[in-house]
Amino acid sequence: MELTLWKRWLLMGVAASAFNAAAWAADKANVVILATGGTIAGAGASTANSASYQAAKVPVDKLILSVPELASVAQVRGEQVFQIASESFTNSHLLQLGKRISALAKQQDVDGIVVTHGTDTLEETAYFLNLTVHTDKPIVVVGSMRPGTAMSADGALNLYNAVVVAASPDARGKGVLVTMNDQIDSGRDVGKGINIKTNAFASQWGSLGMVVEGRNYWFRAPVKRHTMNSEFDIDKLDQLAPVEIVYGYGNVPASLYEAAAAAGARAIIHAGTGNGSVADRIVPTLQSLRGKGVQIIRSARVPAGFVLRNAEQPDDKHDWVVAHDLNPQKARILAAVALSQFSDSQNLQRVFWEY
Repeated sequence: MELTLWKRWLLMGVAASAFNAAAWAADKANVVILATGGTIAGAGASTANSASYQAAKVPVDKLILSVPELASVAQVRGEQVFQIASESFTNSHLLQLGKRISALAKQQDVDGIVVTHGTDTLEETAYFLNLTVHTDKPIVVVGSMRPGTAMSADGALNLYNAVVVAASPDARGKGVLVTMNDQIDSGRDVGKGINIKTNAFASQWGSLGMVVEGRNYWFRAPVKRHTMNSEFDIDKLDQLAPVEIVYGYGNVPASLYEAAAAAGARAIIHAGTGNGSVADRIVPTLQSLRGKGVQIIRSARVPAGFVLRNAEQPDDKHDWVVAHDLNPQKARILAAVALSQFSDSQNLQRVFWEY
């Protein structure tokens, strides 16, 4: 009789423990990690190799297993979307990734999404997703400056922080985010400023917050249009308009702009010096190209500040557009998305102010 009663107590305890475990698991957010390759999935020849290595070597399942602490933050599952170095990203990759994220965001069993990405074009992908994916669920893009095999690897903590943010209700509605080096930045204006340090990513307008020991601390919120408030929708977007960048410098030839137009560019981003300045000998070429229907967008090659309209050049007179504070590579993304929907310069300038 005593043994039977003891067994009952034991079974009740096991059942209670199982119920508590199930309840605890149900309370945790569901986060999907979409892996695309990059340094965070890279491997070097030795632990001393932090700058020379092969990117895109570690598959997503091993990446998740390498950070067992993720299980304490969320219920995590992974998908291998691509396995490439990010300098190899194309418009097709952006569209495929964006559509997959949009589909996942519509699922009730997905609370947040993390995208692991190489750092070379991470800022471009983050901005593209910020413009086109209609969801208020957290989308967090993350990478690393050093491979996981390096003695000073930063990928594990970056990934952990990304899952923390993606699993957090307080990250909803803030647009696409980037978590690197403990910082939380807006995907709109974050950029890579150095190639050999872990503090490579920053925004000239400051971070939105930080992640410290698994907790988010917020200080700012983005005000430019994004995600749910965007007029651009990845579900209706099947191709991006061809847009090219021409880098301004002393002695730059007009033939570079002409070649971009001849190759089919619907817009040319002029990555100008200073305030998006244009050399006097180039102005006639850009005027001619604009007359043929090519949009001319003045950006700047300097890492901070913004291009003033009708300063340096009479943009109203030339019917040119200014990129505001977007760097050339982000200006290309916005122009490629916008010109897939309309072709007039007035609307194009509007979106550069609004997004």
